[in-house]
Amino acid sequence: MQKYLYITLLLALAMACGSGTKKSNVEGPRILTVTIEPQRYFLDQIVGDMFTINTLVPPGTSPETYEPAPSVMVDMAKSNVYFMVGDLGFENVWSKRLAKNNPNVTIINCSEGIVRMEGHDHDHDHGHDLHHTHLHSHSGIDPHVWSSPYAVKVFTRNMLNEIVKIDPDNAGTYEANYEILLAKIEKTDSLIRDLLKNVSSKSFIIYHPALGYFARDYGLNQISIEFEGKSPSPSQIKEIVDVARKEKINTIFIERSFDTKNTTVIAHEIGAQVFEIDPLRYEWDVELLRIATILAREVK
Repeated sequence: MQKYLYITLLLALAMACGSGTKKSNVEGPRILTVTIEPQRYFLDQIVGDMFTINTLVPPGTSPETYEPAPSVMVDMAKSNVYFMVGDLGFENVWSKRLAKNNPNVTIINCSEGIVRMEGHDHDHDHGHDLHHTHLHSHSGIDPHVWSSPYAVKVFTRNMLNEIVKIDPDNAGTYEANYEILLAKIEKTDSLIRDLLKNVSSKSFIIYHPALGYFARDYGLNQISIEFEGKSPSPSQIKEIVDVARKEKINTIFIERSFDTKNTTVIAHEIGAQVFEIDPLRYEWDVELLRIATILAREVK
């Protein structure tokens, strides 16, 4: 009797070990590389602990001015996939170098399929030159697509498709995780819309124009202090102040790592509050909701 019980226990253990997540067919290091922290957040939701995820741009560093050290290329070459944002700063140059020197690393443009915004220098609809300023992309494209929950649906789907392609044995797990992420994205969008439906001012000022897609999605106007990647001249500051007074703007955003001097001057002139935000924060949904909450606050 004990013999049969022992055999039954062995069979049960064998079945238990064979259930759950399948063994991946990815050989060698299981590493994914992304450019910015929000991408790591999205991938974490999709792959769980199935891969190690490296972020190129350190927290608190601007991807517009970031210059990777030579050692970074060595680390990137160990990855199964490099997920680019698409049009951000150094990405195009470095992805070409990576592709040339390491053909085994797959490079994915996460913004593929997203309708991109151009970086306009003029806003004729509003009668001034401040609505969408230059956006630091050599292609003239606004790269900050992750500020839009709508765009992020496409962005993350591109990620999922590649993960399933390189590890089809676990496709079911990744797709189920993606559905949970998709529900979170949609919930974030819904909460933002609720917060902003009765917002007192449709315009806001920001030092670096990182919220263009966010503004487009929610019917807002983004006015950038930075002009063509440089600090504004006194005449440009005066123009911003004039427009801000006309549109009764009460909110100025400053991102981490950017100079606050001109922001403080403008805030003093128009009586607006200044808030530090982090569009590159890992907790993508938390930060977007925080931005919406600031815009929706009651101003006395």
